Amino acid sequence: MVSIFILLATSAFAQTGQDVMVVVNAKSDASRQIGDYYAKKRGVPATNVCSIQTITNEEITRAVFENDVVRQVRECLVSRKLTEKILYIATTLGVPLKIMGSNGVNGDAASVDSELTLLYGQIKGQKYPTAGIVDNPFYRQRETKFSHPLFPMYLVTRLAAYDVGEVKAMIDRSLAAKNRGKFVIDLSGPDDVGGNDWLRNAAILLPENRVVMDETVKVLSELKDVIGYASWGSNDKSRKKRFLHFQWLPGAIMTEFVSSNGRTFARPPDSWELGASWNIIDRPKWFAGSPQSLSADYIHEGATGASGHVYEPYLHLNPRPDILLPAYFKGRNLAESYYLSIPGLSWQNIVIGDPLCRLQ
Repeated sequence: MVSIFILLATSAFAQTGQDVMVVVNAKSDASRQIGDYYAKKRGVPATNVCSIQTITNEEITRAVFENDVVRQVRECLVSRKLTEKILYIATTLGVPLKIMGSNGVNGDAASVDSELTLLYGQIKGQKYPTAGIVDNPFYRQRETKFSHPLFPMYLVTRLAAYDVGEVKAMIDRSLAAKNRGKFVIDLSGPDDVGGNDWLRNAAILLPENRVVMDETVKVLSELKDVIGYASWGSNDKSRKKRFLHFQWLPGAIMTEFVSSNGRTFARPPDSWELGASWNIIDRPKWFAGSPQSLSADYIHEGATGASGHVYEPYLHLNPRPDILLPAYFKGRNLAESYYLSIPGLSWQNIVIGDPLCRLQ
């Protein structure tokens, strides 16, 4: 019965490369290579590849974002009459990652990708505040097919990792994704009722024989056949190592409650490890301005999809694992599974991976 349900759900929610726009930064060789590779692998038409001209810095000003990124992507969508056709936008390594600005719930700092989700509404004349969070209309819409104009937004993911080779390997894994393996849920983190309840509920909503869950102080590691993972990441005080040494299956995704794990795709030195505090004394042990874990490390180790945050998102605006993992298990693609679970747009979230990846 479960397999029949998955087959029906997969058929209902399936999309193709015709529905994806790939955004490439012409000034980045890595970005161009990734765009070409992905377009060929997923059958993305040439007209759906949007080449923009902008700086390759990971962090940019709001003015650069508006004048370079938004303006050029919008022009691709409108001039090519793709506004309605495109459901997913895939940015690439070499396209700016984050927009500097003020912090806090009402701040205007944000990820480039989360801001681009609003572009459909903007093309249709909708006005959004620059500061603060925009409610995600797709949040928790578990049984509804993603389409326009029902959901006036684009689902934006990022084809990025530490280098081009890792991104290509991630894309290849997405094409080999199968619905098998274990969902690993590790609660050994802060005693937060909300976050831990979401983790427990994720386990309840998945088939019991597909779940490995641990509520002790032990950090789960060295597990085989992992298809999904959720935890507190480096906010677990027992976590001292960067890598979990999982055997990740093709199509495996992860999420963790960490505020700066999407801050960079620069590769840390091999000697860098977790365990440092936010105390200024420990600053020499940080990497890229933070002591926290990095989403790109999971892709490096073999995961196919990951979530992250470029600046502080606050726990209630993290992806909800009790929505993300069951949706992915039931046949939603990677982009839809993550965005179903993310409450807000125009915020700090990034989603790493092929938007079309799904468990078959």
